Amino acid sequence: MAKPRGFEKPAGVKDYLPHVVAKLRHIEQQVLECMKRWGYEQIMTPTMEYYDTVGVASATSDSKLFKLLNNRGTTLVLRSDMTAPIARVAASLLKDAPLPLRLSYHANVFRAIEEEAGREAEFFQTGVELIGDPTPEADAEVVALAIASLQAAGVSRFKIAIGHVGFLNGLLEEKLSESAEAQRELKAYLLSRDHVGYRERLRSLGLPEQAERELEDILRLRGGQETCRQAKSLSGDPAARAAIDHLCAIWDVLDAYGVTEHVLIDLTMIGDFSYYTGMTFEGYAADLGFPVVSGGRYDNLLAQFGRPSPATGFALKTTRILDLVDGGADESGRGRTLIGYDAAGRAAALAEAGRLRAEGLVAVTAQMSAEEAEMLERALQAGGPILHNGAAYERFERFVGSAGKGAGGGGKHA
Repeated sequence: MAKPRGFEKPAGVKDYLPHVVAKLRHIEQQVLECMKRWGYEQIMTPTMEYYDTVGVASATSDSKLFKLLNNRGTTLVLRSDMTAPIARVAASLLKDAPLPLRLSYHANVFRAIEEEAGREAEFFQTGVELIGDPTPEADAEVVALAIASLQAAGVSRFKIAIGHVGFLNGLLEEKLSESAEAQRELKAYLLSRDHVGYRERLRSLGLPEQAERELEDILRLRGGQETCRQAKSLSGDPAARAAIDHLCAIWDVLDAYGVTEHVLIDLTMIGDFSYYTGMTFEGYAADLGFPVVSGGRYDNLLAQFGRPSPATGFALKTTRILDLVDGGADESGRGRTLIGYDAAGRAAALAEAGRLRAEGLVAVTAQMSAEEAEMLERALQAGGPILHNGAAYERFERFVGSAGKGAGGGGKHA
């Protein structure tokens, strides 16, 4: 392999220029503030974790983990999500904290990719974990907060699809109790949203006509509260019926929140069935083929860290949201002051810049000639922001030429 050139970087990672960083930080701040208002406190965890703890507990497949060795030969991983690290903290540093815990985060995560896939190996997530509450109320809370967080981020058109892994597990066990392999294959087709493959595999099983029809009917179980009633007619399995009752209860709480216009029940929505244990959901924005938020219930994870607790949560795909919302760099220059100075006005100009910064304002200083200062003053008087070296400013203060003469550099103009 040829040595990379100086400007190259690994596949799947990117540089974020200032205007994109401004947008990313704006999304982050708005969403975290929204989560704070719901009672979620922000947490930070290390970028690196032990493979034998967080790595093996993660929902990310082993082949997609970035692994490295420390100087003792111990295998580490770059975090592939935030749920497993937070579970580790909840079971250790927060083991004596009363439940439920409400924790939020914003972090970069890492997943190995195939270079030709065009996917990102490093991306940002903003999310929450609600630990210690097994009720439909908790599941509904995280769905409602996911909706509020998308709105806080500036995403206006989206739909949240919710399902329950218990329904599909129960239905398949009822219809295919003697073929665990067929159950796994059908779930895999649903997980990849390959409904054609699902139908083809279903027909190859040689099931009785009614059982085959009922298993195919789940592909049409998408809609509002009526979907719960329809699903109950497909299975008498206790686990499947309990899952539907749980979904119906979640819907009732979401209705009380007043957010059901954004929600549909989709009983093919199962998430990673080896990880999620109950309700699972994904959110899709208009005109974007990838989910911008996903989450669900994972009641088995914390037991791997020695503190069995029910848990539910979600993660916003913050990097994907960047392409959906406006904002970022403010081209109006609002709240920004340019301070021009020459040698005589330097001390006064820098003192003025310090005063403005102490007030929380943006002040940029620039050494300039009297002619340049006069041009900027005329531009400001003409209305609108002024531009200097590619940046916009709302105000201009001058400590140059006649306005800057004397020991104090006394004059200024805004």
